[in-house]
Amino acid sequence: MEVLVQHLGAVQFEIKARQHTIVSDQPAENGGYDEGMTPPELLLASLGSCVAYYAVDYFKRNNLSQKDMTVRVTAEKVKGPFRLDNFRVEVDVPGELGDVHLKGVKEAAHRCLIHNTLLHPPQISVEIKATVAA
Repeated sequence: MEVLVQHLGAVQFEIKARQHTIVSDQPAENGGYDEGMTPPELLLASLGSCVAYYAVDYFKRNNLSQKDMTVRVTAEKVKGPFRLDNFRVEVDVPGELGDVHLKGVKEAAHRCLIHNTLLHPPQISVEIKATVAA
């Protein structure tokens, strides 16, 4: 998997993955134009859409309606080090579900790739490629 992030100016970035392009920006109070989600919002969006994918897959496999299902993700900014913490994912399913399906949807949500990545922190390396000044 790969994404390419290119600086557009100010604090805007174009993000490309396969044939898709989105823009990340900052609110005006942070020097941006508010024309795209911030990186933390993109992280929450990634988690929420991943959980939604697995929940809908569960509903489809069990012939349950996924109509009007929503997923809300919240997190808090914390310090030491500065990061997001206390993530909360809420899957809102209109209508009723029995205990078996409530458990099934919860198990499906826990299979989300992003959820598991956050639970088991990955190795991250950062390499700076630049010409060294003489």
